[in-house]
Amino acid sequence: MSLPAPSRPAGAKAAAHQLELGRLRVELKIGGRWRAVVQNVSLALAAGQTVGIVGESGSGKSVTARSIARLLPSGARVAGEVRFDGEPVWAMNRARLRQFRAHDLGIIYQDPRAHVNTVHSVGDFLTEGVRDRAPRERRELAISSLQAVGIADPERRLKQYPHQLSGGLLQRVMIAAAIMPGPRLLLADEPTTALDVTTQSEVMAVLDEQRRARQLAMVFITHDLDLAAAVTDRIAVMYAGTIVETGPAAGLHERALHPYTAGLLAARPQSSRVASLYTIPGRPIAAYESGAGCVFAGRCAYTQQHCLDARPELRQVGDHVVACHRAEVLRGTLQKALERA
Repeated sequence: MSLPAPSRPAGAKAAAHQLELGRLRVELKIGGRWRAVVQNVSLALAAGQTVGIVGESGSGKSVTARSIARLLPSGARVAGEVRFDGEPVWAMNRARLRQFRAHDLGIIYQDPRAHVNTVHSVGDFLTEGVRDRAPRERRELAISSLQAVGIADPERRLKQYPHQLSGGLLQRVMIAAAIMPGPRLLLADEPTTALDVTTQSEVMAVLDEQRRARQLAMVFITHDLDLAAAVTDRIAVMYAGTIVETGPAAGLHERALHPYTAGLLAARPQSSRVASLYTIPGRPIAAYESGAGCVFAGRCAYTQQHCLDARPELRQVGDHVVACHRAEVLRGTLQKALERA
């Protein structure tokens, strides 16, 4: 039995972009004060496209993803726009939000064991989101989903429990659960972090195959720039809760225009002969710690006075969008620094 084709809610119109974020800002109460953790984040994603969001821990990647799913802590302050098929997600009533999460959106989490109820079988977990279907149909859907992600003997796996599966198999089950309702948007929040390198490659191959076959829009969050380049169309680099650069995944490594992007690329382990890895000086900061100027100014080797005085807006430079006052001037310098690294 094949999985159902994605369906659009009655009355909804097709949009040029399935997902749009416009100047998204999120504030959480930290230490008794409202503080910005994400600010001025804008993205657009069409059906079949994948955007990778990369950056250090605390840069705002997961908060951005949770904003799309409306899974932020209770009381969070959200400004700007999050639209799915042109519909404002944060204006959805409870019934529409349940429908959005159950049928339009699939989420794949970082650690599958933390998001699967250990006392429920794999079959119960998979069919939880399709309780409105007849029992036989639910079972057939679950079997089809497991087969789609390359799990052999799906009938036996349905009866097993999470502790009986390896990490790689359990992550495939998570992918199967995410695609089973026929969503049109996938949020993958570091879905391979807990896996070894070989299993990571296998899981990503399955995820990418399903994304292409179903023409899903996907937001892929990762620390791994090389992995992002392999499976995404565009990469957005986040620092201090904001996007500092976006560009084609295939060219970001060779044509980084923001000093932070160049620093992340230089810090990648590329050879076992290297005695020590490059590190970006200083420490990462949260959005609410940034001053009036560039959010990266305090750690940047190329900072000048106007970088401290004025926040650079994202602007088009070639096929990249970058928030740096000196992007054109530094282009050659950053490339040489990357070559040396």
